[in-house]
Amino acid sequence: MSSSPVTATVPAPATVPAADERLRRWRLVLGGAAAEGTGRGLSGADAAMDAALAALYDSRDGREAREGGGERGGGLGGSAPSVARWLGDIRTYFPSSVVQVVQRDAIERLGLAELLLEPEMLEAVEPDVHLVGTLLSLNKALPETTRETARAVVRKVVADLEARLAARTRATVTGALDRSARIDRPRHRDIDWNRTLRANLGNYLPEHRTVVPERLVGHGRASRAVRKEVVLCVDQSGSMAASVVHASVFGAVLASLRAVATRLVVFDTSVVDLTDALDDPVDVLFGTRLGGGTDINRALAYCQSRIGRPADTVVVLISDLYEGGIRDEMVKRVAAMKASGVQFVALLALSDEGAPAYDRDHAAALAALGVPAFACTPDLFPEVMAAALEKRPLPIPDTA
Repeated sequence: MSSSPVTATVPAPATVPAADERLRRWRLVLGGAAAEGTGRGLSGADAAMDAALAALYDSRDGREAREGGGERGGGLGGSAPSVARWLGDIRTYFPSSVVQVVQRDAIERLGLAELLLEPEMLEAVEPDVHLVGTLLSLNKALPETTRETARAVVRKVVADLEARLAARTRATVTGALDRSARIDRPRHRDIDWNRTLRANLGNYLPEHRTVVPERLVGHGRASRAVRKEVVLCVDQSGSMAASVVHASVFGAVLASLRAVATRLVVFDTSVVDLTDALDDPVDVLFGTRLGGGTDINRALAYCQSRIGRPADTVVVLISDLYEGGIRDEMVKRVAAMKASGVQFVALLALSDEGAPAYDRDHAAALAALGVPAFACTPDLFPEVMAAALEKRPLPIPDTA
């Protein structure tokens, strides 16, 4: 018996009785095998939808369909054109969010990653973060005929993420920088009058209809100078693909702020500094190499060597903490950076999926140093950065 995660999105005709509609939905969920027992036939769009789902979700992960067994059969075949037509079908019947789930399942369950090397296949897919991760893992294998199409897919996803995240990140981080630079005895031209008035509302004199500013609030005069340094140290092992995509976008956004010196370092068993490519996150992503081993200690050693002002530096380690290098040295290095004044943040993931499998012993060791390790969604990341820049407690989600 097979099942599909998408049938609840299928609208029923307004005139269909409730009982018949329940049978229709169960028929779509259960498939057409004799044992499903609904006795409900399908026609028209329902039959076409069922065939599209059968090609992927038939019994035994689609193997029967590919081998000719099973009543629903059909399969996706072995060519990019047939898969492209199938992708067109699912985009006809389901909304974008569901299409992304279905095509991710197709890549994982039916081993279709190699077909992404074909331009016509890439042109048919619904771009999302997970597809970008798959393309990056195939990066070195992409033929020249496909490379530009792949970059276009990646650029669309990056543009969508920037539209969603960039403005809020800039506003939140800039606000944190302003607050951290606030001074209580500013020169006249440095006074922040809005904050000064709010700070002195208790000194309002009704008879004079004025506020007496006993305490002035302002910004430091060097507001345009680099005030903070941020180092994003990102694990590029295969399980961290979505995190790499989001970290690249955030790195580009942070690098656009004058007051923040941003460094982006990715690592597996080797370390690559991608800071010079931060003006284009697409170039950053194609500079990564997903799927290698992990040497966190080596990566942190590199980051530590590039820190010039520890008290003004935030290091964000994005990793599942599975260490293939020197395990004890990694924790000692974090402790040394903390002792020097570095604000250290450990994120098990930077994605919408929550925490992956991770090394709980290392997470506990970091927590003992005052560095809680938790999964962070892209929407929460600006608040995490703001808290780290202001040296206040991090907004750790309840599910961490």
